[in-house]
Amino acid sequence: MKRLILGCGYLGWRVARLWRAQGDDVYAVTRSQNNATLMKQEGIVPVIADITDPETVKALPQADTILFSVGMDRKKYDSIHDVYVNGLKSVLGGITETPSQFIYISSTGVYGDFDGAWIDEDSPAVPAREGGKACLAAEEILRNGRMADQSCILRFAGIYGPQRIPAKALIQSQQWRKITSGGFMNLIHVDDGANIIQKVAEQAIVGETFNVSDGNPPKRKEYYQFIAEQLGLSGIPWEATATANEITRSGGNKRVSNQKLVGQIGNLYHYKNFRMGIEQALAFEP
Repeated sequence: MKRLILGCGYLGWRVARLWRAQGDDVYAVTRSQNNATLMKQEGIVPVIADITDPETVKALPQADTILFSVGMDRKKYDSIHDVYVNGLKSVLGGITETPSQFIYISSTGVYGDFDGAWIDEDSPAVPAREGGKACLAAEEILRNGRMADQSCILRFAGIYGPQRIPAKALIQSQQWRKITSGGFMNLIHVDDGANIIQKVAEQAIVGETFNVSDGNPPKRKEYYQFIAEQLGLSGIPWEATATANEITRSGGNKRVSNQKLVGQIGNLYHYKNFRMGIEQALAFEP
């Protein structure tokens, strides 16, 4: 199979390795010549392009599967809408041959706030933050465009893993005012996320939207206290943290169900809860 990845970063790079391991031809778009060299070393064919520049994506390689897993590089871009929405439009305009499957990595941030209630894919999408709004707008472009029949939308919870542990730096530096004990955290280990993408591609699933989370959201207080313990801190002075009703980075208080995904592709989770995943992630850090 031929696979094309746009956004070969923290998540996309792991997917590329999985596809290469099973013998697929993998192409990946990058802006960086240095990244292109690293890709070649792993048997990935680099494509030098910038999704925000339509001229550079006019002749993307033909592929059976296209994975759009673009993150927001705030060092280079100011507008998340330009990257997520206009970038997707540029990519779609540069595809000359329709793939069998177009996998779009969205975010559970499209749902907004549900006051701690459980939600699923049928819950209304009313995003509170710009990232969620941009993801939802991109989803609509796919659903209403020429890739509608080939698209599969994966709404990812917060991705974590080695070198990317949410709030670790804040707790380590004891920046208590930047955390809050209120609400739930929805998480997915990056390795589990990559395995799920591989399985969705393997089953050639199209025309579906799935929530991708571990299905076991902890309360923020529980999560932060666990991180503090792993870092050797005796405890967190909760009276010094932000108030529970302050808007958090996740854009809302909710618990994201993964039952639709599990029912469709099976339970692929190696890290069924954040404790298992954090312990693995910390083992890879100095």
